[in-house]
Amino acid sequence: MTYSLSEVRRFCSGLLFCAQFLIVSALVPQAIIGQTVHPLDPLTSEEIKAAATLITALPQFPDGSLFSTIVLKEPLKKDVLNHKPGAPVSRQAFAVVLDRKGNRTFEAVVDLRAVRLVSWEQIKGVQPLVMENEFEALPDIVKADARWQEAMRKRGISDFDKVQIDGWAVGQVAKAHEGARLLRALSYFKGDAVNFYGQPIEGVVALVNMNTNKVIEVVDTGVVPLAPPSQQLDEQSTGTRTAPKPFLITQPEGSSFEINGQEVHWQKWRFRYTMHPREGLVLHTVGYEDSGRIRSILHRASLSEMVVPYGDPETNWRWRSAFDVGEYSVGRLASSIEPKTDAPENALLLDATFAGDDGQPYVLPRAVGIYERDGGMLWKHYESYSEKNESRRARQLVIFFIATIGNYDYALNWIFHQDGVLEADAALSGIMLPKGVRERKASAHGPGFKSGHLVAANVVAPHHQHFFSFRLDLDVDGPNNSVHEMNTRALPPGPANPFLNGILMEETILKTERLAQRKMSMPLARTWMVVNPTAQNALGHHTSYILVPGPNSLPYVGPTSQVRRRAGFINNHFWATRYKPDEMSAAGVYPNQSRGGDGLPRWVGNNEDLVNQDVVVWYTLGVTHIPRPEEWPVMPVTHVGFKMIPGGFFSRNPALDVPR
Repeated sequence: MTYSLSEVRRFCSGLLFCAQFLIVSALVPQAIIGQTVHPLDPLTSEEIKAAATLITALPQFPDGSLFSTIVLKEPLKKDVLNHKPGAPVSRQAFAVVLDRKGNRTFEAVVDLRAVRLVSWEQIKGVQPLVMENEFEALPDIVKADARWQEAMRKRGISDFDKVQIDGWAVGQVAKAHEGARLLRALSYFKGDAVNFYGQPIEGVVALVNMNTNKVIEVVDTGVVPLAPPSQQLDEQSTGTRTAPKPFLITQPEGSSFEINGQEVHWQKWRFRYTMHPREGLVLHTVGYEDSGRIRSILHRASLSEMVVPYGDPETNWRWRSAFDVGEYSVGRLASSIEPKTDAPENALLLDATFAGDDGQPYVLPRAVGIYERDGGMLWKHYESYSEKNESRRARQLVIFFIATIGNYDYALNWIFHQDGVLEADAALSGIMLPKGVRERKASAHGPGFKSGHLVAANVVAPHHQHFFSFRLDLDVDGPNNSVHEMNTRALPPGPANPFLNGILMEETILKTERLAQRKMSMPLARTWMVVNPTAQNALGHHTSYILVPGPNSLPYVGPTSQVRRRAGFINNHFWATRYKPDEMSAAGVYPNQSRGGDGLPRWVGNNEDLVNQDVVVWYTLGVTHIPRPEEWPVMPVTHVGFKMIPGGFFSRNPALDVPR
């Protein structure tokens, strides 16, 4: 009997799979069996290894492929809510595989307990987020290109080692290049300095096909002088002022929070956290202890997406619009928190485990910080008649992470208050994206230059915006909720308001997903409320939590622009949808090189009912950044955010029992 070459290959492939299957089978029970885990616990190093080994052993796994992600496939909400401590849990891993050679994307789900493949599917017409090894490979590809070298020589640069290549997701894609996996490359002169962003090599942008590792084109819009090398951030370069006297934070009896695995107990708050490679810090099962029972508030809260559109219409700038979650994976770009500078000295710093491009686990030390801080005055009343004072000092719990995406640094803080308030605070710092110009003084620009501000000699920082989309799966006293909008206005003149002092608050139920697409209104002091229509407090109010916006902005990119189509979530400040386990990313799962229309705009198309349903709220937080010289060469931190406050969730001030 003879066998064809293809039959022999299939037979050998099957033997290899069986061998690797046995290896994985031996590995997984040791990693999982006997451990008490919660359904939402992130994958361990052993589980990541097991998932990668199982997937790479598949006959259909393309040679040389990379893992865009390997994460826990989170179980359905009902399974999480029904979980009993100590009970066995399902453990599944979700992976995105990039076949670089074939320019194909696959999604895989594996069952780690059963050691089997659950699903393998090719996702056509998409590109996963930018890979770490692509960032590493890009400089050599660009510097080997003769057109790029010529552009450098035109600027008097012959030592290419002194040039820093900064990789960017491609943004807008010309039709001629659609289908290829692309990156753009910016160039900066670093010399011997630390802050290379201070000296942009303006006008030169390379477009690279990462499937072929070839430069497709080099756009050179003309030579612009380099900024002087005086843009450094280190103490030796800047000098220092007289240091303030020591300020000590001490907790002689230790911190007041307890951590058991991924679960945190502090005051009356109970919640779980994970560090997700795409979303960064995620909160789970947030509840508050009230009269001896834990009342649910949030099932899951996360940063779903970010987009940063730049407002300079020139050829080499108009494409810049970074999707920092879906293109770059904000969690994997988290940096290790530096004790006593990034975090106060009483902070507990926690590691996180991620999967690399090769599927192997690695540990990011000090990825998450958690600490208590003084919160100012909690409440107070001074009784002037008896000269008696009753006041309480507030304590707050902060859990946070910091990510660096190229030039920008973002810290996302979740702040728990003793009165039942949960606050989201985004802290923006880092280096504004610079543009090289000929001018050294603002007066030389003239009236025609309107898309940026001169922040140093030969350096302009273009106007831009930051938009954050927060996904808030609220479960106020349970999963079945409704969404209301609150608008406040002056009572019209008339018999009911003869002295013109009346204030009216109108509460409207947003019955469908279409009606729940809303924008902020300062004249109406607009807020949104997630209500449990079946639960009441002692006063008869339906229990609720209110989303109170902070400073915000409208988008200035045109409604029909490509970035607006790709980031449709910025069309509204507020959205609400019916809970779907696969609806997690506001701009869609694959915004990298997308044509647009994915995510929230698509999901609300069926206009589902939101009354007494399991609802998810999406809040868009916008920042319009008009640069100032005081923000160069590094930005002082800017804070933006919002709060979720109890609205009838309690029958009275829940912080009355805080001791002196």
